[in-house]
Amino acid sequence: MDQDFRTPLSRVRGLGSAKDGTQHFWHQRLTAMANLVLITFFVWTVVALNGATWEETVAYLSSPLVAIVMVMVLGAGIYHMKLGMQVIIEDYVHGAAGKALLIANVFFAIAIAAACVFAVLKLGFGTVVPIVPIAS
Repeated sequence: MDQDFRTPLSRVRGLGSAKDGTQHFWHQRLTAMANLVLITFFVWTVVALNGATWEETVAYLSSPLVAIVMVMVLGAGIYHMKLGMQVIIEDYVHGAAGKALLIANVFFAIAIAAACVFAVLKLGFGTVVPIVPIAS
C-alpha cells in the first residue's frame, strides 16, 4: 500500500521530493574522488616543473598525455565547483534571485571551462608566446 504523507494542498501544488537528490549526491562524490587523483597529478606537475625554463615547461605541457590529463583536471574540478555552488545557492538564496543565480552558475562554469580548455589547447598546439620577454 502506497502511503502519501503530504497534505492535499501540497499534492495539488506539486510539493515534495524532486527525485534528483541522489544523482546530484553521487556526481559530487565521484568528482571529489576523481579530484583526489587528478589534483595529486597537478600538484606533482607543478612541483616537478619548479625551476624549469619557459621552453621546458611549454614542452612538458604540450605533451598529448599531459594535455589530456590537464583537461580532465579542469573538467572534474569545474563540474565539482558548479555542483557545490548549486547546493549553496539552492540552500541560501530563494525566489527569482535563486533562479537567476542558478542560471548564472551554469554559464559561469561553462565560461571558465571554455577559457581553461582553450588555454590547454593553445599550449598543446604550441602557439603560446610569453607575455613578458624572457631574458636569455
